Amino acid sequence: MSVEKILGDWKKMKFKPVYWLEGEEEFYIDQIVNYAEHKILTEAEAGFNLTVFYGKDADWTAVINACRRYPMFAERQVVLLKEAQQMRDIDKLEAYIDKPLSSTIFVVAYKEKKVDGRSKLAKMLKEKAELYTTKKLYDNQLPDWTSELIRSKGYEITQKALLLLVDHIGNDLSRINNEIEKLLVNLSGRKNITEDDIERYVGVSKEYNVFELQDAFAKKDRVKAIRIIQYFEGNPKAGPIQLILPSIYNFFSKAYMIFGQTARDDKSVAAAIGVNPFFVKDYLAAVRNYNYEGIENGLLLLHAYNLKSVGVGSAGTEDASLLKELVVKMMA
Repeated sequence: MSVEKILGDWKKMKFKPVYWLEGEEEFYIDQIVNYAEHKILTEAEAGFNLTVFYGKDADWTAVINACRRYPMFAERQVVLLKEAQQMRDIDKLEAYIDKPLSSTIFVVAYKEKKVDGRSKLAKMLKEKAELYTTKKLYDNQLPDWTSELIRSKGYEITQKALLLLVDHIGNDLSRINNEIEKLLVNLSGRKNITEDDIERYVGVSKEYNVFELQDAFAKKDRVKAIRIIQYFEGNPKAGPIQLILPSIYNFFSKAYMIFGQTARDDKSVAAAIGVNPFFVKDYLAAVRNYNYEGIENGLLLLHAYNLKSVGVGSAGTEDASLLKELVVKMMA
């Protein structure tokens, strides 16, 4: 079961009595719940036939009683249980899920986790309900996902702008979607998103960001690296060290993996290390500039400076000073 399948069925007015939406990725769950709340029933029908509960405040008996009511002046009613993971005695819903009412569409949003697969409830959901389980995308999937989302809205984005957007926001699909919506409103009829748009409307500098610092490390461009760090020093929110070091470490970890590969073409390397082929040239540049020993030493330094950033062996040292030291040592 997928978001597209569920929404496609609903648009054709094909409904099941119970939909259980669970997992770590809230974006897809919110899409389905939002449609159920605002699109299944007309505005007139919703006045009598839409009931919304929130897990923290919901009583299981009230939820079941609502589900067992018959619709008024409509063919069906919708009952939503949001934030169901916060509900006490949620397993008591088993009685209704076992024998649901066909005129009720019961949608449960169980976010952040999954029901214990060993429980009776989990087994019943597999047998009696439409069960949809989500999981977070891997970081290397975010550029393609974001690009496809933008295309689905009728727009395009440059590779540099795409990387800036994804790198700045991270693995938060809802926020990515919100930022894209904000961008599209400001394009004034244009159909292509550029890095200038990301800088202007998202607030990410196209010259001073973690991606450009990563590029400077890969190319051993000390002057550029120091310049970016000095910008971060004056704009701490633009590049906190707690985000910079893991990002650079992840980059060099993937570059390190290339030494175990026999094929060095972009497509083979991209598949082996789990990145978009567009970015492979940056990893290959690091391999050429550092060689095996240099990257291995760089990873050890990054680990050491990550410890220093939390005060281990370097209490009181400014973040910018730590990053500058790291640049000098890695590029020596």
